[in-house]
Amino acid sequence: MKFLFLITFIHILPQCSGNPLSRHHTTSEEIKREIARYSDIAKAIINLAVYGNAQNRSYERLARFVDTIGPRLSGSKNLEMAIKYIFNALQEDGLENVHLEPVKVPHWERGVESAMMLAPRSYNISILGLGSSVATPPEGITAEVLVVTSFDELHKRAQDAKGKIVVYNQPYISYEETVKYRLLGAVEAGKVGAVASLIRSVTSFSINSPHTGLQKYQFDVPKIPTACISVEDAEMMARVASRGTKIVVTLKMGAKTYPDATSFNTVAEIVGSKYPEQVVLVSGHLDSWDVGQGAMDDGGGAFISWEALSLIKELGLRPKRTLRLVLWTAEEQGGVGAQQYYQLHKVNISNYDIVMESDEGTFTPMGLAFTGSDKARAILKEIMQLLQPINVTNIYENGGGTDIDFWVRDGVPGASLYDDISKYFWFHHSQGDTMTVQDPSQMNLCAAVWTVISYVIADMEERLPR
Repeated sequence: MKFLFLITFIHILPQCSGNPLSRHHTTSEEIKREIARYSDIAKAIINLAVYGNAQNRSYERLARFVDTIGPRLSGSKNLEMAIKYIFNALQEDGLENVHLEPVKVPHWERGVESAMMLAPRSYNISILGLGSSVATPPEGITAEVLVVTSFDELHKRAQDAKGKIVVYNQPYISYEETVKYRLLGAVEAGKVGAVASLIRSVTSFSINSPHTGLQKYQFDVPKIPTACISVEDAEMMARVASRGTKIVVTLKMGAKTYPDATSFNTVAEIVGSKYPEQVVLVSGHLDSWDVGQGAMDDGGGAFISWEALSLIKELGLRPKRTLRLVLWTAEEQGGVGAQQYYQLHKVNISNYDIVMESDEGTFTPMGLAFTGSDKARAILKEIMQLLQPINVTNIYENGGGTDIDFWVRDGVPGASLYDDISKYFWFHHSQGDTMTVQDPSQMNLCAAVWTVISYVIADMEERLPR
């Protein structure tokens, strides 16, 4: 994402026909003045979240939640318990229209898994099976290893790969670039006749900790077992192989895929005072992988989204539009819960003013990432000036996410929290994703940012232009 240096305000044109808020032209100067009038409210939100009675509340709520429930994999009993826990907590918080919307979600369990190097020495390799992986036979798969650094190298050495366990030791470039090896490593290895694949974890930093995540099979390619290994073990095997030394590994994976399970998106609202049918949506996902505690991914994002409604309610505010909290289910399986929510609610797409998602940690906030029209971006840039007291005023590009991209692709403005993610992928999808990663003061700031932006958008007289 790149920083947007300058936006020139232009006249905001009327919305599409039928929009009750488009009765006349509104100039950029009028919008500036309207937004400036929210200065006291913004300060009240910041003071309550960062310095006042709500200080550390989102952190403490999250800690209690993840310490009680633990990780929350799609289809698991833990996720069921998590949804019941949050449903009751939102009701106790006094939010409105708290309800559950049922969806069908994948149900995969990793079972017992291990990888043992037999040659050139006996060594236990740390692994985490990848989501939807098939199992090995009960006795495991014992085979020689082929180490490659890229798909290109794999296909150039296709004859060498047949009957082997392919180990990918791909360099980390960025998450977006490197995650293709986790997603497609098994497919590409299966194409050349490999019997299994082990993928170097997608992270720039490791303390011998593998990272799990989703992978995808193709219907016309043999399904082979696949798991991630640590950066250290991938590099070790690459060094051994570079010396011409034969590596043999026994891989055992007890993974099982069950029929889709029933789960729920969790919804709560503050109903709008003037245009209740119009929606400003704030969100994070409640599910996680089955390792660590799911505190960072995405407990933090889910709980600052809940906190936004709590802060607004505590201040006695009621915006003109409905502020809707959605805690998605089965995001880690590809936005499954969000897709079904979209299919159910897209008939009312014209009523969605903006969709907001926090799913890249709740570290020190730096601004807001936004996707939408230039006119809407100009309004958001002005709203961000209300956050000068905590020095979070920047607007960045690409404000989307797995759970809101369905709406953004159809033209609804989308926004995501832009925070310092320099350490995010150190812990991502690993045993290290625990409350120890979270910082209460950073969560306070993120909650303040999220609340000010969502409240002002929900309360302004005019909707965001599309």
